[in-house]
Amino acid sequence: MQALRVAALLLTLSGVVGAAVALAGCGATGSVKSPAAERLQREDLVSLSRSLRQAESSVQREMTSARIAWPLVANGLPASIPPTTRAQVAAATGAAHAIVLPPLMSATQARELTGPAAGIAGLFRPFTALTERGWTMTGAAIDQITAGPPATATFARENVALYIDAIYDGHFDGSLIGKSLLNGYRKLGGGPAFGATLTQAEVDALARAYSPATERLHPHAGVRLGS
Repeated sequence: MQALRVAALLLTLSGVVGAAVALAGCGATGSVKSPAAERLQREDLVSLSRSLRQAESSVQREMTSARIAWPLVANGLPASIPPTTRAQVAAATGAAHAIVLPPLMSATQARELTGPAAGIAGLFRPFTALTERGWTMTGAAIDQITAGPPATATFARENVALYIDAIYDGHFDGSLIGKSLLNGYRKLGGGPAFGATLTQAEVDALARAYSPATERLHPHAGVRLGS
């Protein structure tokens, strides 16, 4: 039963990654067809930017916890897992669960977005899902390794690399949001086109908040499946 449960969770993670690839491409290519379409895309990008601001503080809190916990698991779990690792992973899990998912980023509303906003939403939702599930499942693996029966502990240790990779991949998606926002803003005319509804300074601030410097995890995940 344990193997089936983990397999189901892994299939869920795979689905999230597939959705990220599909959604990130929405609105990312092609030219604006008409002034009305361009206006709608600007409106969507303004709304999307407000959603990013709404989530920003919770994203920063998760990253603060992740920076502490990540080096403890990036290269796999040690033979003997210290209580500190367990506690820091639990803290990161809690922070990941607390990341705000604004209504506009929900699966239902995100489908209605046009232009660059659609691609950014296609990065944000997998970022939150992969991060949350990666930390949750890494914590569950630690529990199974430290307190579960031998067969369960072995299975958890052999598969924990998938969960650790999910954490890294989630943050990688998050680190691309800022650049995507900047590119979309420029594509739709930048400051002169948006005016006070979305200024260059506001976009720059969001781009810094969701950049490789703030969201990319270091070192790169060094654990391998089955190790």
